[in-house]
Amino acid sequence: MNVPFKVDLSNKVIAITGAGGVICSAFARALASCGAKVALLDINYDAAKAVADDIGSNAIAVKCNCLDKASIVEAKDAVVSRFGKVNFLINGAGGNNPRASTDNETMTPDLTGVKDFFALEESGLKFVFDLNITSAFLVTQVFAEDMVKTGGNIINISSMNAYRPLTKIPAYSAAKAGISNFTQWLAVHFAPCGIRVNAIAPGFFVTNQNRALLFNPDGTPTARTGKILSATPMKKFGEIDDLIGCLLWLSDDKASGFVTGTVVPVDGGFSAYSGV
Repeated sequence: MNVPFKVDLSNKVIAITGAGGVICSAFARALASCGAKVALLDINYDAAKAVADDIGSNAIAVKCNCLDKASIVEAKDAVVSRFGKVNFLINGAGGNNPRASTDNETMTPDLTGVKDFFALEESGLKFVFDLNITSAFLVTQVFAEDMVKTGGNIINISSMNAYRPLTKIPAYSAAKAGISNFTQWLAVHFAPCGIRVNAIAPGFFVTNQNRALLFNPDGTPTARTGKILSATPMKKFGEIDDLIGCLLWLSDDKASGFVTGTVVPVDGGFSAYSGV
């Protein structure tokens, strides 16, 4: 991982949800390298612990179910016991689910053998909304309570889906649009408390969750990859390192102290391109 520049985060205690994943584990490493004490929260404790162990003494892994408020409170208590009160939160938990995804990009009446819009499962829709929206709501409720008297920083993870909904994944697109809106709402609500709230909206990065959608088993790109890259002016997928500079800018109270309520795309130009 390449950290493009260093900021002084030695006074930060940071809780990161979804920290066992590709993006948020890289965030944890970058922030820790700048002196922050980092708590990696994930329902997959082993994944978070592997990263925390690699980072060292200023990192701790905590098992946390972000859809269970009691579990979040328990995780917070563990972090406070080890590092003190959290003054920086990253809501990184999220994702999609096949039960909320269609097989076809557009509706084809009378086509049999495909999962179309009408076949999507209600349980899948609710799961995706809970995983993205409810988790951010509950985690912020628990961790921001200690920030209202001292100030703090919250960064949410949005997506290109929030700008332009992608085909096949209506629930995830809607949920990420909700995250962007929730970011703006929180920024206004917490402004008198000195809490800044922003979001990073990654473009297309290859992660464990989307790899099978982007590449065939033999490693060749799928048709979906071709569409993505044709709509990305820089004609490539992002590398995780491409997110770190934006993260550190938003993390530094001196560099971005007057920045709140923003959703920053890091997308190779995808959100700016009309297709013509």
